[in-house]
Amino acid sequence: MTAHLLGRKGAARIALIPPEVLDALNDGAVPTVHLNEFLALDLPRLARNVARHIGLEPEAERLADALAMLPAFKKVKQHEHVARALYDMAEPRGDRDAIAYALATHASDVARSWAAQWVMFSSLPLAHKLEAVRRFAADPHFGVREVAWMAVRDKVAGAVDESVTLLGPWVRHGDENIRRFASELTRPRGVWCAQIELLKREPWRALPLLEPLKADPSRYVQKSVANWLNDASKTQPEWVEEVCARWARTSNTAATEYIVRRGLRSILNAEDAEENSEDAENFK
Repeated sequence: MTAHLLGRKGAARIALIPPEVLDALNDGAVPTVHLNEFLALDLPRLARNVARHIGLEPEAERLADALAMLPAFKKVKQHEHVARALYDMAEPRGDRDAIAYALATHASDVARSWAAQWVMFSSLPLAHKLEAVRRFAADPHFGVREVAWMAVRDKVAGAVDESVTLLGPWVRHGDENIRRFASELTRPRGVWCAQIELLKREPWRALPLLEPLKADPSRYVQKSVANWLNDASKTQPEWVEEVCARWARTSNTAATEYIVRRGLRSILNAEDAEENSEDAENFK
């Protein structure tokens, strides 16, 4: 039984993670609670256990080959290779949908992240990919939510205008995780992902997604919108300043004030640096 482990805070260092917790994590019985636990995973052991849980052969050659080459890759790429191996093993199976469901609803957040990556591997059109990834965008675990937007990032980067249209209802959704997904997915620069060159050049194309979020009550969403604007300020600072000035005039809320302040931080830091440089020159 592992129910007593679900409320844990997590060890401050990998070396301090109790053996009981490590066993439960590697058995796929409990989700990770922070990065230390994620980094401490015995990935081959977890992959084989998850394969067994969802009805795949844990000693299959396809999975064994993927696990053998893991040391050659960084952590994030390792997980992608495991997810791809499981996807390939399930693809020809008549019970593929049942296997996919078992993976998507697994107790391990890492297993559910692999399920989210299956969306990336599929040949579905963009609209269907977004529908397929929605459950992961709303997942209770932060790690799964991050993998969810990364799973469709490349597809969105190649179809910006279509994506903005499709994501319109998402930014008005009642779930803050869904709203945040739409913002984070379309950030011009983003984190751990390819940049969206079109939105770096023309960030105004995504304004229909940002406008409904300018006074969002969720700090989780506010941070994402602010980071979106800060990304855009690296290439289109005048546009960001105009948007922030307009929002500050028309939306007198603490949420908007926070977004504007955070969204302008790179611009303000650059201005401060320039001013300090001028002051230094004056003292020479």
